[in-house]
Amino acid sequence: MGENKTGFFTRLVNGLSKTRNSLSQGFDAIFGGFSGIDEDFYEELEETLIMADIGIKATDSILDNLRQKVKENKIKEPEECRDLLINIIHEQMTVDEVSYDFENKKSIILVIGVNGVGKTTTVGKLAGQFKELGKKVIVAAADTFRAAAIEQLTEWAHRANVDIISGKEGSDPASVIYDAVTAFKARKADILICDTAGRLHNKKNLMEELRKINRIIEREYPEGHQETLVVLDSTTGQNALAQAKEFNEVANLTGIVLTKLDGTAKGGIAIAIQAELGIPVKYIGIGEQIEDLQKFNASDFVNALFKKNE
Repeated sequence: MGENKTGFFTRLVNGLSKTRNSLSQGFDAIFGGFSGIDEDFYEELEETLIMADIGIKATDSILDNLRQKVKENKIKEPEECRDLLINIIHEQMTVDEVSYDFENKKSIILVIGVNGVGKTTTVGKLAGQFKELGKKVIVAAADTFRAAAIEQLTEWAHRANVDIISGKEGSDPASVIYDAVTAFKARKADILICDTAGRLHNKKNLMEELRKINRIIEREYPEGHQETLVVLDSTTGQNALAQAKEFNEVANLTGIVLTKLDGTAKGGIAIAIQAELGIPVKYIGIGEQIEDLQKFNASDFVNALFKKNE
């Protein structure tokens, strides 16, 4: 696992290079260009953070915190604010250990998100990872509106050597979930991961569908833990934040999966989403392989985001 982890960190550092470069250029100009800490200094900082898609709410809270620390510690030099700022961002991002308790419980994981964000792939990767941990895993292809989603998940299930429950294209997603929960109980599995449709442009239908799915899970398996993860494409920046907000209105989200962090200039969106919604980013994805999806680690993320280019 150690080997894996280092490789992932290196790829994360590479993946966040666009975001990091724009941040560090801004920071160098500000921390090196100002001789004192005044309103202009804070304004420039604000602009740099917002440009990196850290978002207005997170930026405000980061800067309020910074102003306070500057006052308390009687800091006069702009350069001294750099580490302070990085530590403040780190504190904002920390995900507590209990966020992953579901991995060791009998859990049903619903994965939602619009098409094209890497949702089905995320289900496949999680299935493969849990299987490697020795769990008995079942996946459910409940995104029945896209034949491609069913085919893709079937392929992932075979690759990960886990059971898959699916219906025909166009069949009722709730009935697929019902079959999957029944199989989950009968086969005494540990984790059921459900790929669900994500049609945000038709919010009313989506709400109804999720309600129906939740009712089935509550009725058929009330003793299980339910986890609801929304998958977002980090390259879409503020648009990903808007999607997260909308999904949060229709579902009781417990975590966020941020994909495509390799090669985005909008890596700050991870900070924005967590600040705006108070929902932790639990996994991040930086590539196609099973091990390219990993638990979110705040220190690694912040280090990769602000790492000095060697």
